Amino acid sequence: MWVDADACPVVIREILFRAAARTQMPVTFVANQYIKTPPSPYIHKLQVSSGFDVADNEIVRRMNAGDLVITSDIPLAAEAIEKGGLALSTRGEEFTRENIRSRLNIRDFMDTMRSSGMVSGGPPPLGQAEKQQFANSLDRWLQQNKA
Repeated sequence: MWVDADACPVVIREILFRAAARTQMPVTFVANQYIKTPPSPYIHKLQVSSGFDVADNEIVRRMNAGDLVITSDIPLAAEAIEKGGLALSTRGEEFTRENIRSRLNIRDFMDTMRSSGMVSGGPPPLGQAEKQQFANSLDRWLQQNKA
């Protein structure tokens, strides 16, 4: 598992920490800043230099087909899928070959709306339903990918 950790909410990181310990599935948090992680042979962190998409590019470079990428960055999810991986948002949305193109179109449209001043702000705060959806989606993937 690879985590785009710069924008990953703390509560989602904690779910991932527990899942890695419980399943002994390795997870790597990639960020351009220091990320605090608990000591575990299954939890790794990789700090990359700062810059636009540096962490995203490193995840795509290192991941393999079948790997899971945790990100809310739609272009990163698209690249992971293109490389044969799976992508899951921090809200539990599973990105697939079937839905990624429309998600990219919506993202581009919203960027245009924000830059024109018609829409401001980002998504609403992470709620209990999204946390549960994330945990459920992660558990499904972990069950399907047991060592």
